[in-house]
Amino acid sequence: MTEPEFDKAFEPAHGQAVPVAPDVLRVTAPNSGPLTFHGTNSYVVGRDTLAVIDPGPEDENHWRTLIAAIAGRPVSHIFVTHTHRDHSPLAARLKAATGAIVIAEGPHRAARPLHVGEVNPLKESSDMEFVPDVASGHGEVTTGDGWAIETLHTPGHTANHAAFALIGTGQVFSGDHVMAWATSIIAPPDGAMSDFMASLDMLAARDDRSYLPGHGGPVKEPRQFVRALKTHRRMRERAVLGRVEKGDRLIADMVKAIYRDTDPRLHGAAALSVLAHLEDLVGRGEVITDGPPAIDGEYRVA
Repeated sequence: MTEPEFDKAFEPAHGQAVPVAPDVLRVTAPNSGPLTFHGTNSYVVGRDTLAVIDPGPEDENHWRTLIAAIAGRPVSHIFVTHTHRDHSPLAARLKAATGAIVIAEGPHRAARPLHVGEVNPLKESSDMEFVPDVASGHGEVTTGDGWAIETLHTPGHTANHAAFALIGTGQVFSGDHVMAWATSIIAPPDGAMSDFMASLDMLAARDDRSYLPGHGGPVKEPRQFVRALKTHRRMRERAVLGRVEKGDRLIADMVKAIYRDTDPRLHGAAALSVLAHLEDLVGRGEVITDGPPAIDGEYRVA
């Protein structure tokens, strides 16, 4: 496999809890869109006393479905993969209702400081109010009633992104870092391509059985998929560098050429991914720009 075989076959079953692994239920929020696919997946883990992964957005229908899936059982822990508003906001309400401990890598933050005059395009999409009860370090294990979950730091999509491995099962809740339906968007300053690639390397060194992602269906044969995803990113990087070598100076021109077959609604997100690649290329000395890399900056080969 040189590139990942993306799988868009997915039935979200909005309003229902779907068993996806032993003692794991998936509840998909009805927030479909070009960046969320059929909606954000929340997961309910355990049999008696539960953990919830990514409670999801502030949506009353999703809340009712999630509470129905919990079915009156105690919830001891809430895990949050990252602080985009389609994943973390319901954590506060669920904590208030259950008394659960909220665990995440940490609060929302940018992967780098803002440049002078720069505006974070994803600021309104970020849950700036989220603060976990426990900031879990990489490799730390949280034990519950019949389950144990290991925190895996996977920065890239956001600086505070984490995946959670359900120990003894080979299952990893991969959030938005690795998904079967599409590549994750890396949007500076929230995310960083160099971090994303390093996180892929960390996951590729593991021997997991499958990933349960934040959107869409499971990632099967994850080691091969992650390696193919890394190849895909390197090919995209070469395409960006190739456009610079051909004389493109602006990201808008690169997007028109590289993403000509992509839904135009995604071109804004594509521009941010191109910026992420250019930041990485500038950092490695392969491309130069006047001033810090920016959406409206001009780029040339070093």
